[in-house]
Formats: sequence, structure tokens, C-alpha cells
Amino acid sequence: MIRVHEIKEKCAKDRSSDLRRLAEKSLRLPPGSVTAVRIAKESIDAREKPVIYRVYSLDIESSLPDDFVADAARRNRYKCGPAKTEVYEPLACERKAELRPVVCGFGPCGIFASLVLARAGLRPIVLERGRRMDERVRDVERFWAGGSADPLSNVQFGEGGAGSFSDGKLTSGINDPAKSFVLETLALAGAPRDILYKQKPHIGTDVLRDVVVNIRNEIISLGGDVRFSSVLTDIDISGGKLRSVTVNGSGMIETDTLILAIGHSARDSFAMLLEKSLMLQQKQFSMGVRIEHPQRLIDEAQYGAPARELGISPAEYKLSCRTSSGRGVYTFCMCPGGEVVDSSCEDGACVTNGMSMRARSGEFANSALLCDVYTSDLGSDHPLAGAAFQERYEKLAYKAGGGRVPYWTLAQAFSGPGEEPPAGAGAEDHRQPAGSCRRASRAAAPLSSCLPGFVYDSLKEAIPVLARKLKGFGDPDSGIYAVESRSSSPVRIKRDACARALASDGSFIEGLYPAGEGAGYAGGIMSAAVDGIHAAERAMAAR
Repeated sequence: MIRVHEIKEKCAKDRSSDLRRLAEKSLRLPPGSVTAVRIAKESIDAREKPVIYRVYSLDIESSLPDDFVADAARRNRYKCGPAKTEVYEPLACERKAELRPVVCGFGPCGIFASLVLARAGLRPIVLERGRRMDERVRDVERFWAGGSADPLSNVQFGEGGAGSFSDGKLTSGINDPAKSFVLETLALAGAPRDILYKQKPHIGTDVLRDVVVNIRNEIISLGGDVRFSSVLTDIDISGGKLRSVTVNGSGMIETDTLILAIGHSARDSFAMLLEKSLMLQQKQFSMGVRIEHPQRLIDEAQYGAPARELGISPAEYKLSCRTSSGRGVYTFCMCPGGEVVDSSCEDGACVTNGMSMRARSGEFANSALLCDVYTSDLGSDHPLAGAAFQERYEKLAYKAGGGRVPYWTLAQAFSGPGEEPPAGAGAEDHRQPAGSCRRASRAAAPLSSCLPGFVYDSLKEAIPVLARKLKGFGDPDSGIYAVESRSSSPVRIKRDACARALASDGSFIEGLYPAGEGAGYAGGIMSAAVDGIHAAERAMAAR
């Protein structure tokens, strides 16, 4: 089998791809000589919009010798080589121990750490502060319908982590062979097989929820124990070694291995770990808003025509620039055909995020629009100053929205300093804006009241620059929602090269493995899952 790169076909709504015929035509092979084709990679080329192409790397099986097919590819100016598909296999544990390992958190990091431990026969105990998927979805829907936030079952906490209410994006900047294990595992658990070859794979939050439950069921079938509504409230360390953990203030579990996959919003866990003398430090993070446009506008800018007319997925974008102050401003977690969601995990504070279903069929596109926040901006050397910084502006956003997600048009949000509230808007005004968010209200205060001054000024400066890169991005009627503050952790839990935790005196704590987004070593589903795999491997190697 030969892998041939850069084979193109024109996108069209009514075109039905026959990849065998496409391979024969492109390589000028005899009709019927290609017997099987597998997609190794697929991307979109929009450089000649509105003519859009799908671009493939194809693994071609033929009745002709591989050398003949390879020569045909080269003659027609295609790069080619042997078809190789390797899936990473996590290291196995050579020695079983009497004490069961504990994994705290059941987001992507905790899920994959638990799965690796379970497949190694170590029967992990998983502690998840939130509720199981079906209960969690009901709690969130109740909140979005106007109810109060449940601090232990919300968009941030519960089975699957924050990714269960996002887009299920699997893109990542890391180059780690364990990515193949993550993709294959997700596909076997029910994710669409196209995640194995799409350039920008995504599952969709509706499908991802079922996938997470399927993986949980596998962990349990292998002897693992997944415990919901279980908050890690204490850890016992003596002689530089982990001895036990405490759950919900009273339940003690004796263990010598704890993988801390707590996520970026477990502020009480950060405080507990700091009290236990773990070495926590401030970390740079980002803050900003959600910006929303009609999806048709993004399609026209990227493709030159609506995506549905081309028979392809809704258009995406990724933008960045550097302001005159040197700060970076960039888009993050862009959700085509999605909705803006209230991601708050407690009453009195407001957090936004974006979410898309598998079909990405919604009328709107949204993205985080973020600005760098440096540790020097925090005004304190305390390790948890970043979390306090986030909380301050989340409370201001709650106030501006009268208990809901505050909304402005872009023109209202960035019309200038000292802007008066929109005409007719008041604290009790909860008219639904013309956008996707089900818990949004017209803001009763200017956007500048909900953001640090340097963030507001940086976004205002950056938007015209980004609008020159993407036509329509600066449309004055675009929606702005505040505040986007949980894109990454403001804390790093220090660990050594073997991923063991470090104490405040610089010594190692045996058996404690900080991992994933909450520990400050990942950003997104893929990188968190990979870090969870490696945390499990390191924990097993130490047994």
C-alpha cells in the first residue's frame, strides 16, 4: 500500500466522492486498478475561493505493484511513500501493588490516566466532584433555563470536565505520539472515525458526552471505580510520601498514588494543596470576551460562499496579533455553528464559553477573544493571586448582566472610554439579545467595567487589526459577551522531570502526580489527555 499526498478534488454540494476513481484519475492509473483507498489526512484549501478543494493524503491499494503506483505518483508530481499507521501503546505496569491508585478529576486528563491504569490491571479509584453525565446535563439545562448554579454540577465540574459543554475540538500544538492513542480510543468509544484524519478534528459536545460515558464504562469493566459527588478535601503526606486521601471531609482512602487531574477551576483544591506545602506558583493566563458573528459572514469571508452550498463544514478562523504594548491578543476555541454558553459554576460570578454540536448547524459562530495576562499584572506574589484576579472580574460581569451573561454589540462595547450604558438598559432589563446565548441580557454597565483596563485597551486596539485579516470580524453588530476568564489555569503545580509533585522546600513528594490543565501543563482536550497518559505511565514506573 502506497501513501500519496496532495490529491485534490473540487468541493460541491451535490458531489459524491469516489476516492478510488479520484486516485486513478489523479495518478493516471487504469480504470479498476485501485481496489481500496483509506484517507490518511484531509484538509480544506480555500486559496482560490470561491472554488474550494478538499486535499487528501490517500493510502492506495492496487492490483498493480506498489512500485508501479509510486512511479505513477511521481510522474504526476505527487509526493508518496509507504503507508504507515502506528498507534501509540502506553507503557504497562510490570509490578502490581496492594494499594489502588487514585485519580482526582474525570475530565480529559483524568479519563485517560484512569483508562491507562485500568488497562494495566491497577483498578483505579476515580474521584469526580461533579455528577455523572445524565444528571449533569439536566443540572446545566436547568441553570440555562433560569435556575441557580449548582457549585458541584455545572459547565466546569462533572463527568467529562468542561469539554462536555464545548465543541470537542481535538486540535493541538503538541507533537506527541500519544495523540494517536487518544484519537483511536475516542473513535473506538463512538466518536466519528473522521477524527483520525481530519486536519481539524472535532467530535461535537453532543457526541462527546456519549463517548465519555462509554470510556467510563470500560474503566469500570476493568475493575476501576468511578465515584461522583466526591470532592478531594485532604491528603496525608508523611516522610515525603503520600499515605492517604480524604473525600468529602471524612472518607479516607489509603493509597500511595494520586494523579491530580483537578482542572483549572478547582480553586478550593488549589488552596488545600497550598496548605499541604505543595509548590504552587503563578502562571500567565488570558482574559477577554466571547465575540459572535453570523456563521454566513464567516463562511463568506473564508470560502466566498455559504458552506452548505459547497458541501463542506462551516468555516473556522484563528487570528492573532501583538498590540503596541507588546501584549498578545488572539482568538481561541472558535465554535462554528455554535452558541455562547454561561459557564458559571456559582451564583454571583459570570463566566462565558462556546459550544458546538457535531453538526455545527447553528446560525452563529463564536470565539474567545483573549489578551495575555502576565503575573506582573496581578499585584501580588501570592500563588493564587491569578485565581483571585479572575474572580474579581467574573463578579463584575455578573453585576453588569444583572445575574446573566452581559451582552453588547461590538459598537457599544468599544465605542470609547466613559461610554454610557446602552439606551434603555438597566439592572432589571433582561431582554434577550439577537444572539445565541440562552442566559444573556443587555448589559447595564460598559464593557470596560468588566475587564482590566489593559485587557479592554488591548482588545480595542486589536479588533481593527484582526478585521483586516478576516473580513467582517469588526462588524459593529457583532455580539460581545463577558467575561471569558477560564481558558487556562492561572496556577502551576510544580513537578520534577518525573512529574512527581514538589514540596515548597524543593523536596519530592513520592506518589503525587500533578497533571493536565489544572496543574498548568495542558490547554485543551488533546494536550490534557496526553498529559494524563504520561502521568499514569510515570506513576506505574514508580511502583
